[in-house]
Amino acid sequence: MSIISKNITKLYGKQKALDDVSFAIQPGEVVGLLGPNGAGKSTMMKIITCFIPPTSGEVTVDGYDVMDNSIEVRKIIGYLPEHNPLYMDMYVKEYLLYIAGIYKLGKIKKERISEIIDITGLGPEQNKKIGALSKGFCQRTGLAQALLHYPDVLILDEPTSGLDPNQLLEIRNLIKKIGKEKTILLSTHIMQEVEAICDRVIIIHEGRIVADDSTSNLSKISTNQDIITVEFSDKVSGEALSVIPGVIKAKNLKDFIWEISANPKKDIRKDIFQFAVSNQLTVLSMNKEIKSLEEVFRSLTKK
Repeated sequence: MSIISKNITKLYGKQKALDDVSFAIQPGEVVGLLGPNGAGKSTMMKIITCFIPPTSGEVTVDGYDVMDNSIEVRKIIGYLPEHNPLYMDMYVKEYLLYIAGIYKLGKIKKERISEIIDITGLGPEQNKKIGALSKGFCQRTGLAQALLHYPDVLILDEPTSGLDPNQLLEIRNLIKKIGKEKTILLSTHIMQEVEAICDRVIIIHEGRIVADDSTSNLSKISTNQDIITVEFSDKVSGEALSVIPGVIKAKNLKDFIWEISANPKKDIRKDIFQFAVSNQLTVLSMNKEIKSLEEVFRSLTKK
């Protein structure tokens, strides 16, 4: 089930929460939506899930327009909002029966509830009041209601917010497992989570998309130079290194260790090895610096 956003703009009075946002998520993709607080992530998710209308533009889910066919869209989407809206005085199983009734699951509801309790690991807690659950099990309950009606698309807004490290790992693994069969769009501030779960990342800043690429390629987006650290077996001069095609600057760090700034359009590591051979040197070590997703995020969203 695909999600396609075309030129979405959302205004709150004079404030522009989203500004001409376009992207496409293909069936089976797990995509992370990143951005600082107030960037427009939750607004985008609320538009996709038919909670609020866009000011202009259109969104379709599996070909259904969120404005013209909102009931059809809701049938195929499971949504976990940032603030998980649970009925704290209801028991877990009772709550899921209530949700199953809303989705009119009929005769299969008890079987489906047992299945979803098993999938989300809620078994030991199913007969407890939701208000007595830990934050981790509350999130599991929220995921259970989002999955109950066999949705093909999951929209998860900060699904691991406020969890301790053990709970975070459990929910992360659960989302990875679910992601093998669903199209998932999730927002988070945890970069390790994105790298562990997502196939692709969309970064939004001040209502506009500033990056959209795979997690592996994203580190190249904001890199103006390749930084290569190389250790030679003997003394070499910066002037000699600067002759290598693509070298912008060579800085001696210590003894025979050099930091080389290079044009990112060309991988010069082969040229460095050739330089060493030509000058009767040995390359003892070489390392190309890879920017972390967190560094890329900061460089793209800083004011």
